[in-house]
Amino acid sequence: MRIIACIKRVPTTDLQPRVAADGKSLDTAGVQYMASFYDEIAVEEALKQKEKHGGEVTVLTIGPAEATKEVREALAKGADKGVILVDAAWAGRDPLATAKALAEKIKALGPDLVLLGRVATDRDNASVGPMLATLLGWACVTDIVGLELDGTKGSARREADGGLETFSFALPAVLTCQKDLNEPRYAGLKGIMAAKKKPVEESPAPASSSQVEIVKLALPPTRKAGRIVGEGAAAVPALIDALRTEAKIL
Repeated sequence: MRIIACIKRVPTTDLQPRVAADGKSLDTAGVQYMASFYDEIAVEEALKQKEKHGGEVTVLTIGPAEATKEVREALAKGADKGVILVDAAWAGRDPLATAKALAEKIKALGPDLVLLGRVATDRDNASVGPMLATLLGWACVTDIVGLELDGTKGSARREADGGLETFSFALPAVLTCQKDLNEPRYAGLKGIMAAKKKPVEESPAPASSSQVEIVKLALPPTRKAGRIVGEGAAAVPALIDALRTEAKIL
């Protein structure tokens, strides 16, 4: 079975963001990067399915050449090879432009299954997976928390407002992964050493055709510091007065 796990290079979640001088982007000086959290779950699920059914796992990303770091981390966990569609301006792509570039490469690779995180932790769009499936003409199940594959078909459980839903689908398919699907493994020393010898293909990403333009980027206003109005039941009148006259929510 040929499986592709798509990952995205994103700033670490403890980043204290700064707006760049152009007012349209983040200041990247000193920024540390990581693979998006949900994409790590996609990589883990790809490895688990490979262990069950055999085959190979390819890690695919759009990003700068420096994304080799995140790809090598996935290779150290057990993926077989990596592919980077090199684009220094990857952060400016909208979801459709990203999906189109991924779809073109995925068609060439011919996998049986494509796994992605349900959402990237930098943009929170949750749209690349469904767009990718539409462009490929494949089945799609989002936010999966369980997966079983059997030959040319599979079934997936996903979270819904009323509980869990189970969907059956034919392969090839595109699935996006939710946090309860698995627990990503850590890379061992042996895997880290082996990853250095695994192939990573780099090729230019297709030209972006983004339909969205960022015209201004600003940080949210600083929140006012809180204060303690008192302690115990005696503080209730003062609290109610502050909510009514200051916060104006009563």
